Amino acid sequence: MSMSTIIKKEFHLDESICYLNHAAVSPWPQRTAEAVHRFAFENSKLGATNYLTWLDKESELRQQLKRLINAPSVDDISLLKNTSEALSVVAEGIDWQAGDNVVSSDEEFPSNRLPWLAQAKNDVAFREINLSRGASTEAALINACDNKTRVLTISSVEYGTGKNLDLKVLGDYCNAKNILFCVDAIQSLGVLPFDCQAIKADFVMADAHKWMLGPEGIALFYSKAEIRDSLKLHQHGWHMVKDVGNYDSKESEYADSGRRFECGSPNMLGIHALSASLSLIEEIGIENISTNIINNTSYLIDLLRNIPGLTFISPTAKPHYAGIVTFSIEGINMSELYSKLMKSKLICANRAGGIRFSPHFYTSQKVIDKSLDILSLSI
Repeated sequence: MSMSTIIKKEFHLDESICYLNHAAVSPWPQRTAEAVHRFAFENSKLGATNYLTWLDKESELRQQLKRLINAPSVDDISLLKNTSEALSVVAEGIDWQAGDNVVSSDEEFPSNRLPWLAQAKNDVAFREINLSRGASTEAALINACDNKTRVLTISSVEYGTGKNLDLKVLGDYCNAKNILFCVDAIQSLGVLPFDCQAIKADFVMADAHKWMLGPEGIALFYSKAEIRDSLKLHQHGWHMVKDVGNYDSKESEYADSGRRFECGSPNMLGIHALSASLSLIEEIGIENISTNIINNTSYLIDLLRNIPGLTFISPTAKPHYAGIVTFSIEGINMSELYSKLMKSKLICANRAGGIRFSPHFYTSQKVIDKSLDILSLSI
């Protein structure tokens, strides 16, 4: 089936809206909505009669996520609630030494800032680096590291400015210097091919509800096997133990797999939904999806260049951008412009001091053209 046929079948957005907000929350594909409907109907009629098949779907999702990031083993995959929880598992789990530091950027979403700032209680410094201070964004981060740096934690693509970082450069450096490498991949999974082994990541996390086209409330957490059990546990529950399902056992030995971070009952509704969304990504292929997103981003950038007084906040040269285009316009209040665009049903975001557009692979040039017409009429 061709990509255009799949898009026509799967995406039925109201024609009155222009949706350029996939970096925030994505609409679901048709198959995902149907998976949720089926699960809800089954539950209403049969309860948990088919729970064993639900567990099969959970296993299938772990395999899909393993393939998505090229993890060495399905045992490296945890299913958590969100990116924030995964980052907190890491930040609270490290055996800190007084004087340690964490290196990051000053462009991070709060999820990748607050858990590290909280480690001040352990006399750990959090270094928020200006990514423009160096020959490259990667150099700026590397130059901020020293022999007390325990973690380099960074977004694969910055949520506001849309900067697409070279994770392999950072991962190679961290590996050579024995620094833990933590990647918030929420703005790149479902956008770009991702290989956690090639970039030598120790931890990767991402919610489902952005570019992966899934629901809120479920997230991927990858942890490298060699360091997984070095993280101290701060949540405890029945689902984390090796002998899961043996409720009479008095043993409390925790699982060696990523399940050691899943303290309670799985989000079965989210599991069914995300698995359906990832089946679409796999059917089309992440390389094809990435090509479409980059083409849409390039097309959008070219159109925006024609607006007088417009300044790009996000990069405009390949390969430094992914799916995010953020801009400001001289003499225009961005908050007021955002309100106008939303009232005109151009769904976008107000980020990094400007307007953020984020088209997905299925976004048509017709929608982008209409969005630019709305923008022009609103300024």
